[in-house]
Amino acid sequence: MRLLMLVVAGMCGGLSAGWAAKDGAVVLSDGGKVLEARYSAMLEALKNEVAGALPVVSREKQAALEKAGEDFRKAEAEAAAAQDLLGKVNGAKGLVEHAKGKWIGGAEREIAAAEEALKKAKTDAEREAARKELAKWQANKEDGLKALKERQAAYEQAKAEEPKWLKAHEAAQGALERARAGERAAANAILAELATVLGTDRLDAKLVKCVVLTAATPRGLAEFAEQGKEEEAMVERLLGDVGMMREMLIAGGARFGKYGEAMRIYAGIQKATDRAREGALQRLALATSLEHATPIEQTAAAEQKGSAAAVVDPVKRYLHYEKAFLAGELDPAFKGFTTWEYRMVVNCDAPDEILAWGREMLRAYRPDHVSMPDYGWRYVSAVRTEVPYGSQNVKDDLPSLHQYQNIIMNGGVCGRRAFFGRFILRSFGIPTWGVTQHKHAALSHWTPKGWVVNLGAGFQASWWDKEEVPMSGTQFLLETQARKHEREFMRVLRAQWVSRIVGEAGYNERRKIAGGLWSRMAHFQSVVLSEKEVVLGPLGQELAEANEKEQKVASAPVSDGDRKVEVRKDGGLVIPAVAHGKAVGKASAMRGVSGGMQLHCLGGFKAPYEIDVPRGGKYVLTVRVATVQTGQKVRIKAGAQDAMEFAVPYTMGLWKETEGIEILLEKGRQVLDFELVAGSRGVSVKDFTLVPVR
Repeated sequence: MRLLMLVVAGMCGGLSAGWAAKDGAVVLSDGGKVLEARYSAMLEALKNEVAGALPVVSREKQAALEKAGEDFRKAEAEAAAAQDLLGKVNGAKGLVEHAKGKWIGGAEREIAAAEEALKKAKTDAEREAARKELAKWQANKEDGLKALKERQAAYEQAKAEEPKWLKAHEAAQGALERARAGERAAANAILAELATVLGTDRLDAKLVKCVVLTAATPRGLAEFAEQGKEEEAMVERLLGDVGMMREMLIAGGARFGKYGEAMRIYAGIQKATDRAREGALQRLALATSLEHATPIEQTAAAEQKGSAAAVVDPVKRYLHYEKAFLAGELDPAFKGFTTWEYRMVVNCDAPDEILAWGREMLRAYRPDHVSMPDYGWRYVSAVRTEVPYGSQNVKDDLPSLHQYQNIIMNGGVCGRRAFFGRFILRSFGIPTWGVTQHKHAALSHWTPKGWVVNLGAGFQASWWDKEEVPMSGTQFLLETQARKHEREFMRVLRAQWVSRIVGEAGYNERRKIAGGLWSRMAHFQSVVLSEKEVVLGPLGQELAEANEKEQKVASAPVSDGDRKVEVRKDGGLVIPAVAHGKAVGKASAMRGVSGGMQLHCLGGFKAPYEIDVPRGGKYVLTVRVATVQTGQKVRIKAGAQDAMEFAVPYTMGLWKETEGIEILLEKGRQVLDFELVAGSRGVSVKDFTLVPVR
């Protein structure tokens, strides 16, 4: 994702006006060379002007900052080592509890089961199998008891050392605070000298133009400009519009420095709609232009590969979100995001129609995930309740379905689960940042209280290497926190701009680069701003590799009106799914996104439905259902008739009626017994329809 640092990618695209040499490099025409020389002269002049306006920081103050930084890093390492020693106590305690509970306790449960199986065995083979199982778990218990003894001894030793470790930890924390204060004092002394540049906008016009020229490169701009008069005019408009360049840079700049391409996309969006000229939609248009300046590869269903578009169409991507926003399909917070945040919405690799499917699916199938008050789990909670954990069913992926449709149908391990979580959040317009962790994939996303990691450890254990510059999770979090302070954050950006112009190495935690003076001052200011924010802990770390064992979903209140059976003019009946009597099993009443009630039930759910049949005779029964997996079955029993079992259709999460079954009903009060057969995954039921057979 966008860094505080703006980097030069040095990538050149294929052009119509130039020609490609044998090595693939674009060769400029004479006109292109003139443009490159002009842009180069412009850049050199601006660099000289900026350099002449910068204050000179004394070597003594820079040396003091270097020394303070070294002291802080040393104190930080010692504090971490002291913390690790304290962690040994909890670690040893956890091993003891594991031996007592999961190991020995688990073995005892298996022993009891084997003993019960031995009692019930009726054949020699069954008795022999039970004895082997019993012997295995008795041996396992003995191993657990031995391990417990060793672990208990280690825990007691750690507890004995704990007072000494606590004292060392306290001393290390004190040293760390003193070192932090020392570094802060040294940095503040330098920042006081840089205030004339960082604290005012007097140099902004020169800074932003210089950074755009540096990031785009005179060569890159010339290659774009010589494609035609229109492209050359776009470059001229950009370099002449300080406000536009400033807005682009505040939002993180064009991907890989492709400012010409960003301008072309922005112009295309403005041509396609009048709504992209102000407010949220203008920010969305600019975000789309910057993020798609380098094309984003688009994924497709297996059977569509080769015929589907290879990259996301940026103008269509903008129009997709504009339409969804105006239709009220996106999260209510969508309208308030910054341009930088919108970039992390529009960069999904799914086609627009799959994004639309994601919204329609969740709104129909699990509206509780859409209306969930807790933004930490809103939308993404579908991963923990609906995406099966495990790779055993991945082989059943259908070539006609998109990857994200296959994931919710057949599940997967951490990677597929994280991919779906990122997708469904972006479908509803929530900014999302990919997260890589040690042998694990997770995700992070925006909430009103700050950014949070789902389905994995926190930001300190995270990174993302699939963008222009690798970034650690803590550096990304730092940026999200600093950006909340818009006015003060301009000081951070100006320091970064100067750093880029003077050619410093940029601070990068992931690459362990401390950075030059200006870059370090930007980082230091970000740290100070972040101290005003609260860091949110990770959510669902324990669920990273599994689904919830118990899906606890609170039912919405059901009124008498919600339970009312509709009598149609043809004598048919429409019975709301929430109008059942006393039920057995798990089910939750849910308020639909667009109104009305529905029932989400799990395998084993049984419920009676009392109805007043207007006339006796044959009826065709259909059930309106939504499913995201296959293999579900239901049983319907009417009166004295035998129960009828039939398969529930796979509906891709959208509402669909089952095939009709014929039942015989007597006039008057009757009972329909509904059952979702045990072993079935979730099914959402809207209503039952009975149509008389004429």
